[in-house]
Amino acid sequence: MAAIVWQTPANPPEPEDYIFFKGKRYVRPYYFEFISHVKNRWAGKTIVDLFTEEFRGRPYEYYESAVKSGRIQVDDKIVSVSYIVRSTQKISHFVHRHEPPVLAGNVSILHSEPDVITVCKPASIPVHPCGQYRKNTIVGILQAEHGVAPLFPIHRLDRLVSGLLIFARNAGKAEQFRQQVTRPYCYYKSDDVI
Repeated sequence: MAAIVWQTPANPPEPEDYIFFKGKRYVRPYYFEFISHVKNRWAGKTIVDLFTEEFRGRPYEYYESAVKSGRIQVDDKIVSVSYIVRSTQKISHFVHRHEPPVLAGNVSILHSEPDVITVCKPASIPVHPCGQYRKNTIVGILQAEHGVAPLFPIHRLDRLVSGLLIFARNAGKAEQFRQQVTRPYCYYKSDDVI
């Protein structure tokens, strides 16, 4: 039996991660290590209480079982359900992920420059990793299918919306665009500001 390979956000999506079936794009299930560091407001809580309060998507019993089985660890060690976390400790939550499918539309690159890329976003695909989506995102698909990374969204379109998306290819260009987008407009008539 092959050893389990745990992926983290550092593992980029690959073309072979995707399966196309009946007009939908699926992601092959994979093992994933969610990593977070204990925030000051989390310190002093038991590991199970922390997860139950902060990550409400699963019940107390799930987190209790995950800690007992070692699927939730602190500083790469198995701990008891009554373990009290301390600030800055590393917490790992190991899960087997099944991402929801999206429509199988192409993510077309319409224009590419050294600092900026414009794409046509199909409906049903989120822009960046969020919630249940990591690889079935515009950012993930562009990385897997076109080798384009890193990408910094200038704006967002909701998952169910299609349209044009502009990405910066570096953080400096993204900030420059954001400032231009949020800058108030002045309309001029002759020499007077209206």
